Amino acid sequence: MSNDRVAEESDMLEVRRGGLFRSKLTLFLTALIPIVVLAGMVYWFATKGASLIETPAVPVEKLDFERIILHPAEIIAYVRNTGPTDITIGQVTVNEALWEASVYPSNAIPRLGSATITIPFHWVEGEPYEITAITSTGIKFTGSVEIAKETPKPGWRYFGIFAMLGIYVGVIPVYLGFLWFPFLRRVSKKWMNFFLSLTAGLLIFLGADALHEAFEVAERTPSVFQGVALITIGTLLSFLVLVIVGRRTMGSQASQKGDFYVRLTLTYMIALGIGLHNLGEGLAIGSAYVLGEVALGAFLVIGFAIHNITEGFGIVAPVASGDKPRNIHFLILGLVAGAPAILGTWIGGFIYSDIWATLFFAIGAGAIFQVVYEIIKLMSRESEAGIGNLTNFTGLVLGLLIMYVTGLFVVI
Repeated sequence: MSNDRVAEESDMLEVRRGGLFRSKLTLFLTALIPIVVLAGMVYWFATKGASLIETPAVPVEKLDFERIILHPAEIIAYVRNTGPTDITIGQVTVNEALWEASVYPSNAIPRLGSATITIPFHWVEGEPYEITAITSTGIKFTGSVEIAKETPKPGWRYFGIFAMLGIYVGVIPVYLGFLWFPFLRRVSKKWMNFFLSLTAGLLIFLGADALHEAFEVAERTPSVFQGVALITIGTLLSFLVLVIVGRRTMGSQASQKGDFYVRLTLTYMIALGIGLHNLGEGLAIGSAYVLGEVALGAFLVIGFAIHNITEGFGIVAPVASGDKPRNIHFLILGLVAGAPAILGTWIGGFIYSDIWATLFFAIGAGAIFQVVYEIIKLMSRESEAGIGNLTNFTGLVLGLLIMYVTGLFVVI
């Protein structure tokens, strides 16, 4: 090939590359146009357009009390400005009496900003208190303590106490549920599918319970943070992420590693979903003790312990047929499912937030529903009728009833 021919092809290649680059640049710029226009509209309205609307006679302000903690001779309130405008705290009252208070970092709180109100006050244990923040415009916002009790400070003692509660609620009941494994190993395939259906029923109840908790907490979440949107995002993302993980681990490698690998992977996914749910239970227990609701906290511990013994059964059901997993798997599975309850009590006891609690409950619900989806797929592969078989359907209903009856012990 002559040098002229080579040069000609080289020039044509450069022309094509240049055309491709210009095409991509045009596409990129086209995609940016709506964003640039929108940014311009937002900037104009924020700087000039808002003046076209008359300012209301009553200022639109909103202040949320996120957490109130009690230390000896001191009340500390954490507040957040969830309104559309800046807020300046002018005065603070305790039970309608004006009281000296300091606000950190500043009395002026920007939109979505937070502040800490520290009030030197000799409170009395067992008494109710109302803390009111009065803004510079005279609008009052109140947070309450129903029963005054000293808030635990992070330290080895309380870390140990909350860890013990988490173990009692989450870890021990799961391992007790594992004791049904020898029984499950001896049942026929028909009854094994029955117990898999029962597991699906247990998990459906847990998923619905997690969603219920998420919506309850979302009602206490400031509206600006859109609790329902948090639930939607958390549930869908956890569900879809686990679907992707399940396809990569259980789908592509199932034919190579066999039925035991699929079942063991499903067992770990069940443990993970239950673990996320137990994280929420730990949140409830930790926050109950911190708020001084010791009696409620005790009922929660006892109720969740009874309620959670069925979770261990549900975890080991998929691997009860076929080869027996090594003992190390049972140790890990119990920790994956139960240990998050410990983390939950720490979070609930020391750094509880309604926003994060809403998200945690939603993530747990999505994970549990994804596991139910995998169990139903597994049963459909093994039986044409799947969950529609009368025996399997009975197992599903029985699983729901078991969780309902044991849930009666959880007094909330």
